[in-house]
Amino acid sequence: MALNYIWIFFFIIAFILAFVKLIFLGDTEAFKSIVDSLFSSSQTAVMDIALPLIGAMTFWLGIMKIGEKAGAINFLSRIVGPFFRRIFPEIPKDHPALGNILMSFSANLLGLLNAATPLGLKAMDSMQEINEDKETASNAQIMFLVLLTSGMQLLPVAIIAQRAILHAKDPTDVFIPCIIATYVSAVIGMIAVAIKQRINLFDRVIIAWLGGISLFITAMVWFFTTHLTKEQISLFSKITSNLLLFAIPVVFILGGMVKKINVFEAFIDGAKSGFDTCIKIIPYLVAMLVGIAVFRSCGALGYMNDGLRWAVNGLGLDTRFVDAMPVAYMKPLSGSGSRAMMITTMQSFGPDSFAGRLGCVFNGSADTTFYIVALYFGSVGIKRFRYSIPFGLIADLAGIIAAIFVSYLFFG
Repeated sequence: MALNYIWIFFFIIAFILAFVKLIFLGDTEAFKSIVDSLFSSSQTAVMDIALPLIGAMTFWLGIMKIGEKAGAINFLSRIVGPFFRRIFPEIPKDHPALGNILMSFSANLLGLLNAATPLGLKAMDSMQEINEDKETASNAQIMFLVLLTSGMQLLPVAIIAQRAILHAKDPTDVFIPCIIATYVSAVIGMIAVAIKQRINLFDRVIIAWLGGISLFITAMVWFFTTHLTKEQISLFSKITSNLLLFAIPVVFILGGMVKKINVFEAFIDGAKSGFDTCIKIIPYLVAMLVGIAVFRSCGALGYMNDGLRWAVNGLGLDTRFVDAMPVAYMKPLSGSGSRAMMITTMQSFGPDSFAGRLGCVFNGSADTTFYIVALYFGSVGIKRFRYSIPFGLIADLAGIIAAIFVSYLFFG
């Protein structure tokens, strides 16, 4: 419901500010600029964003279907199983809920957009079966939701595709920064919930997993900051990102050949949902782009950012990150809203600007807390969320802070 009020707020504030400008400041163009932005943004949502996205989404959903049939999800599940059993101690070892959770996170890691949500809903339903209070979120369900809000995935395809659509010089240069930021979000969210639930974070399996990944990322960041120039960091990110992005379809295809599946038919099967996926987002994209457009064109968003910029400048800090902050404002509330704000930021400042890149990293650093809580808990009839939203927002905040720091590291 929060998104409903926010969308209404956009239009009411836009009308009030335009009215004040007209009456008290004599700005006869105030309402015209809002109306112009309304029509232009609705056209942009469909013609410039949704339709060009169909090709990229169709290809990658086809590739992901090959990986799914080749056993990539099951392979990941076997690898991370011991770790997840430690952070979901209330779930019996052989209960199907654990397998469903592993499948859900594996789908998220692989960016299986059409599979991740159904698998996540199935996992939530499985956990509800062992939940003693059917209207109150269990510890396992809260841990699951907070980890989902981190939005951790290995392949931010949609973000890269949007950058390509807007003619970024290198659409993949945000790939590694997104991975680092979303990893920080996931770890901080998990640790916060684990402390609340008194889960033993010093278990050797948990330490091995978190310690190993954290050491790798820390070592990578240390190496970048001490041994490479910003130009070399950018070149490394470019080469590594493109190598990994092309290696994934090649590995999945080879895996499909080993499993003796019809790779081409599997690709077509997955690709068929690409068009439907893009068409489904059009109403949301239009609604949010229009709402954001009228809010921006009336000057309200600029006033908010001016206040933040004034405060940051007063502290003697660099203010360039402020231009991308609207993406961070929207991320906990609406995935489509943050996506629209990311697009707007790239259109306003350029996809290769610091703000344009940071907006992409913001969008890839976490997922939509309020939407996820409403969708997943609503699907099983849970009414009392307990501390799900505050701890989900902790993960979001960690992702935002990490996104800012890592963007300064990679993009100056």
